[in-house]
Amino acid sequence: MFQKSVTLLFLVFYCVLFSQTHLDNKDTLSRKAIILPKQDKNTFIFNSETPLLNQIAGAPKAYYTYFWELGDGNYSTKKDPKHTYKKPGEYEVKLWVTNNYDTGKTPTTRPTKVKTNETADISENEIQIIKNDIDLKRNREPLPDEDFIIVLTYKNEKDYVTNGTVYFYYNEKEFKNDNFELLEISNYHNETINDLGNDLVFNHDHDDNFSTYASTNNTFTTTYKYQDTTERKNLPLSIEEAKQTFKKGKKITFKNLSPNEQRNIFFNLKTTPEMIKDTSAILRVRSIYVPDENYENHKIKDMEMEIVTSHDPNKMSTSGLFINYRLVRFKRIKFKTRFQNDGEGPARTIRLETDVPDMFDKSTLQIESMYPECPICPKNKEVRYSCLDTIVMQKQIIFTFKNIYLPGTQQKNVMEKDSTKGFVKYSLKFGEDFHKKTTKSRTVIIFDKNEPIITNYSRTRFNPGISIGAKAGYNYFPKLNNSRSYFTGFTISPFKAYRFYWQSELYANKHDFESENTNVISDAPENVGPFDLNSGLVIDNAFVRRENLVEKSRTIIETVPISLRYNINNYIGIGFGPQITTIISSKKTSKKTTRYYEPTQSPTNPNFVPGEEYVELTQRETLTNNEKTQIQTQLFLDTTFGFARIGPSVGIRYYKNFKTDFDSWQFYAIWKF
Repeated sequence: MFQKSVTLLFLVFYCVLFSQTHLDNKDTLSRKAIILPKQDKNTFIFNSETPLLNQIAGAPKAYYTYFWELGDGNYSTKKDPKHTYKKPGEYEVKLWVTNNYDTGKTPTTRPTKVKTNETADISENEIQIIKNDIDLKRNREPLPDEDFIIVLTYKNEKDYVTNGTVYFYYNEKEFKNDNFELLEISNYHNETINDLGNDLVFNHDHDDNFSTYASTNNTFTTTYKYQDTTERKNLPLSIEEAKQTFKKGKKITFKNLSPNEQRNIFFNLKTTPEMIKDTSAILRVRSIYVPDENYENHKIKDMEMEIVTSHDPNKMSTSGLFINYRLVRFKRIKFKTRFQNDGEGPARTIRLETDVPDMFDKSTLQIESMYPECPICPKNKEVRYSCLDTIVMQKQIIFTFKNIYLPGTQQKNVMEKDSTKGFVKYSLKFGEDFHKKTTKSRTVIIFDKNEPIITNYSRTRFNPGISIGAKAGYNYFPKLNNSRSYFTGFTISPFKAYRFYWQSELYANKHDFESENTNVISDAPENVGPFDLNSGLVIDNAFVRRENLVEKSRTIIETVPISLRYNINNYIGIGFGPQITTIISSKKTSKKTTRYYEPTQSPTNPNFVPGEEYVELTQRETLTNNEKTQIQTQLFLDTTFGFARIGPSVGIRYYKNFKTDFDSWQFYAIWKF
């Protein structure tokens, strides 16, 4: 009875524990944020109910950032935005909440519809004014299996109403798989959205010295205008470059864009399961803005994004995820370190201690851009103005923002989280002597005198590339008589591999050899007659020599499906692997010769000639036939000397054949391109 009671209690306890664990996991996996609107006529204050944050141990204090799509073409990044709708109607409000320094899943939110019957002035609404006439902005970095928003904003900086086109490109061809899936496009100004085609939108070149303005009475005047140097003119070239860079895109046609009017289009994208998982990768999207369909003039805007495993604003990334090793000497590799001040007050000094792999030439350092924007500090001179100091050390480059003001996320009256973020983007070239291997580096970030923050590793990798090699040589078969074997062919392997790499080979071989060669003379005279010689002499017996020669001539295709090779250094390499020998044609020729000699004395060895040969009695027989196709397998081990990674070298290879007497040595020369 006691045992049954204990067992029952244990089962109850286990079920309760399992249920609690199951519920906890469910809560962790299904985190949701709920939109809570408050209405006053046609004005709404939007708030949200969010899950509790799960603080990452050792990280700055966790917090949420917000992105609101307000349903009328406007958006906000405030926690609780206030928005007034100009026209009566029903509007669908969407919210994306991002958890920073949090271990849980990013909360999901269901859209909420709000309705108003009022008409109002919206002059007090929050408007995200852009500096240029085209801009791209995202609500967060892409994270696997998550969606995010890209806002494409375009603006009419001309003094007349325009019709034009915006192109939007995504999914770079550099990556094998698509990184993003386009879920939805939200537009609010009757734009026409189509898949990309081959049509263009211009009629003729724009005259940069003159611009045309529309007046209310449909008359036109002209005025002098200086050229906008940021514009580009060759639109077909820009479109072709985008097609060569990106797999997918959209063409957006707009109408009746008034002077200084600004419009937003929202692209909702989701990362695909096949997306690149490297957290140091930099991805791009691109827009091409043609503000006036009558002209070819256009502007290009690229936006870079970094893949993340969690929403951490302190991060290092690189453009060198897949580098073409053949062209690397002509390329600058870009690096970017992002940081965010999570303090309760502004940061005045920010120090970035960045590792630099040995293969990079630190003397080629070039600052591409930065934020906060400031000049480069002069060397060996103290200044009071804001500047970026750069110190190049043996293993590091140290970037120091001096005399700046970067507000903190916990600082009072700081509403815009983006104002607390900064970055340094720089580029380097490779040194004179570098190898094809992966590198990794990271940055230590120090805000004023606070504890350091260490970023993720940023890794550079090289594309395998393809190297074609020409190979020719001679095969030596120690156990075959009169063997003659020459071959020529090619190899394929990764281009200029550093240490371990694979290699495949294919070549043709012509092999001639004697498979049998006997020469035997009888020990005593044999009865062979009677033979009547031309001289009238009759022969009844003689010594008999029997010669038997079998020659084979083969045409062979040699295949090394894949072998494993290792470069010991720049000049010596070793390798081993299987080889398949396919005999595509084989001709066997048998030559039999019988000779007769006068019986003067007994022979003492096979080469002994007992007497004069009866030449008239010599008999010869030749028989030729074709053999069946054969396949042989063998293993090899070899060594190369010369330029092991690229260029000319010579090698010696030993083959262990699974057929008797066919072990061989191969002597060859190879040139890899």
